[in-house]
Amino acid sequence: MRALISTYDKRGLEEFARGLAELGWELVASGGTAAFLEELGLEVSRVESLTDVPELLGGRVKTLHPRIHAGILARRDREDDAATLEEHAIEPFDLVCVNLYPFEEAAARRGTTEDEAVELIDVGGPSMLRGAAKNFAHVAPVCRPEQYDALLAELRAEGRIAEATRRQLAAEAFATTAAYDAAIAAWFAEVEQFPSRLTLAFTKELDLAYGENPHQHAAYYRENGARRHLLSRVEQLHGRELSFNNLNDLAGAVRLLAEFSLPACVIVKHANPCGAALGASGLAAYELALAGDPTSAYGGIVALNRPVDVELGEQLAEQFVEVLIAPGYDDAALEALRRKPATRILVDRERRTWTAGELDLKRVPGGLLVQHADFGVDDRESMQVVSGAPTEAQWGDLLFAWRVCKHVASNAIVLANGLATVGIGAGQMSRVDAVRIAVEKARAYGHDLDGAAMASDAFFPFPDGPRLALAAGVTSVIEPGGSKRDADVVAAVDGAGAAMVFTGRRHFRH
Repeated sequence: MRALISTYDKRGLEEFARGLAELGWELVASGGTAAFLEELGLEVSRVESLTDVPELLGGRVKTLHPRIHAGILARRDREDDAATLEEHAIEPFDLVCVNLYPFEEAAARRGTTEDEAVELIDVGGPSMLRGAAKNFAHVAPVCRPEQYDALLAELRAEGRIAEATRRQLAAEAFATTAAYDAAIAAWFAEVEQFPSRLTLAFTKELDLAYGENPHQHAAYYRENGARRHLLSRVEQLHGRELSFNNLNDLAGAVRLLAEFSLPACVIVKHANPCGAALGASGLAAYELALAGDPTSAYGGIVALNRPVDVELGEQLAEQFVEVLIAPGYDDAALEALRRKPATRILVDRERRTWTAGELDLKRVPGGLLVQHADFGVDDRESMQVVSGAPTEAQWGDLLFAWRVCKHVASNAIVLANGLATVGIGAGQMSRVDAVRIAVEKARAYGHDLDGAAMASDAFFPFPDGPRLALAAGVTSVIEPGGSKRDADVVAAVDGAGAAMVFTGRRHFRH
């Protein structure tokens, strides 16, 4: 039995190569891999001894040779293939172990030059893997160190690698080379906003118990090449396994939390904020966010951008929280929180920021809608005051409500007072109904709407929505503007002696 080995990542290779040698396998290796194995005292045939050609072009050409690829691709059940191997004195390979140059990691690293990235585009490695995967009926393609132990165990127990195993290895090999090519294609296509072919690749991070509903299977995948993802640098300290709905809600929470640098708390339920607030501390922000809609907050996701101290931990432990995420926890706070066995406690060491140019993807039957993510903070200086003269306190509530509104499902209305939400109307087909719901929620929890601010994610087509809010006590309104009836809407606000700001930018979220 014969193995061809050419690996950039040497993790686990010593144990794997030794295991193969102990089982009587002949080892053939290229360049640095051969030197590595020789230093371990293993007997290795170098690739150039088979090809009679040294490495060329500074190592760019090592394995691209008929004596290598014929040994990989030869079909053992074909007399003509066997005759060809015999004619040219080529021995076949039974296993090809290759992992690829780390192009993706290098390209994502700041400071990597174009020349450096190009030199990490592997040519020979993917060719050998694809050849072995195509010929899986006779050859085992091995592309990850994580596969080594199971393969050795199978060889020791059975004396061979089963066809079902080789087929699975082939699937993983083709997926690996496809993802590798996708990362390279994406890197070359960065000069285009929307290239004619969009090639994306994802790697599974977690198997999930089920999807949105128990009858749906689910998993979480991270995008290859992304500098950060939802669970990057996130550690679970306690609680049940994360579910599909947990992660969907968590995504909404961390997106909104990234809008703020002051101490902030966001509570999300069914992917919508039900409470958000800024405060002098994490505790103050949490109390205000919870008060916004304590009923909806039951079983929600709580996200904070400040560490949790013991006082805040004790208060959080009194609530039913599905997921809690924060940058850190006092030991005493963790002790209190762990009294709830189900609460998923996450520590987030990632600095969450908005990334310009990040793509937002929405699946539709048989296709994909692609757009730039709605990132960044709208600039107050670019906004237009169209009624009254907002005070600095009003400006604070208007801008706060506007940032929250961007993360509420359309049609979206957010009422805010004192840098905290006091009423949210989300996902309504009618904007005036969204206003009505926000006002009713505020009243249900005894919130004072006198002097409150209202944000609308899109323009008011009629003055009926603002009139409802103004009658309830709202004194400032922020919306994009752009309706044919803007003049009627502004007149209604102006007639009530309230202030109004047009942002010039809409924030639909469907």
